[in-house]
Amino acid sequence: MAVTSRIRTALDEGVLTLPVGKASVVRPVEAFDMSVLRDHDTTVVETFFPDHDRWKTAGYAVSTDPVEADVTIISVPRYKEHARALVADAAQRSNMVVVDGAKTDGIDSIFKACRKILGPLPSVSKGHGRIFWFQGTDALSDWLSGGRKIGPDGFYTAPGVFSDRSVDQGSKLLADALPDTLPTRVADFGAGWGYLASRIIKKEGVETLDLIEAEALALDCAELNVKDPRAAFHWADATTFKSSTAYGAIIMNPPFHVGRDGDPRLGQDFIRSAAHNLTANGTLWMVANRHLPYEQTLSDSFRQVTPLATTGGFKLFKASRPTL
Repeated sequence: MAVTSRIRTALDEGVLTLPVGKASVVRPVEAFDMSVLRDHDTTVVETFFPDHDRWKTAGYAVSTDPVEADVTIISVPRYKEHARALVADAAQRSNMVVVDGAKTDGIDSIFKACRKILGPLPSVSKGHGRIFWFQGTDALSDWLSGGRKIGPDGFYTAPGVFSDRSVDQGSKLLADALPDTLPTRVADFGAGWGYLASRIIKKEGVETLDLIEAEALALDCAELNVKDPRAAFHWADATTFKSSTAYGAIIMNPPFHVGRDGDPRLGQDFIRSAAHNLTANGTLWMVANRHLPYEQTLSDSFRQVTPLATTGGFKLFKASRPTL
């Protein structure tokens, strides 16, 4: 059931009244009904490039940074620490905070945690989810993330980015499998916070390295983790990215989640995009979870596909000479 059904129900039943003025909507899902805010000066806050671009194209003011507002509505993300940080930040910037989400994304956990600190809170439970709201407060300040931090592996990460506590094992396996020498022009598709790039940039032969990443929070960390003038950072959707100059090699550990749901089509789109962005003799180096069905897409997109290893729940591929 659409997220708006919960907020619409709360408004129609008269249990929720939104203050007039400026509104901020943080990470709204695609189905969010902006008509509930038709009388507000509304800004969408979104750090994920495809969603940021979609709302901007639809004509809304969009920001990657939190904004001051009379009311902030948050669609809770799947990572608990990130969700708490967004709620706490909004509570300091807004007169009213409205928090909405599905049970599978942990909305009930956030609700219970807020009640423990703030006391009884009004809410509406509907459609396998919940919406609740409260007045702005500093009482949740302990939840603020403090932004980017150096993790135990010596890299900057941040709540809300993939593998924010340690190096992803699939990426490490891929980095260890790379040859000592790479082509002059290389790209890292779905670069995250830059672990693979930090290994790639040390290889012989590399003159330029483009990091393509859709999550601005991750790309900000990558800029701190890859301090090299040969590296360029692109906030973009790797599945639609088109370089003006083709790459000799693309290296990637593509995501396969859309929200909480796994979707192999995302990784398949990464493969096709890589094929489009490589030179005629270019090479793709890739790691994936072993259960994901990427072999056919690789065979359709490259003339030569070589499985390198299957270990620890992961599989590695080298694919050369794109056909697309």
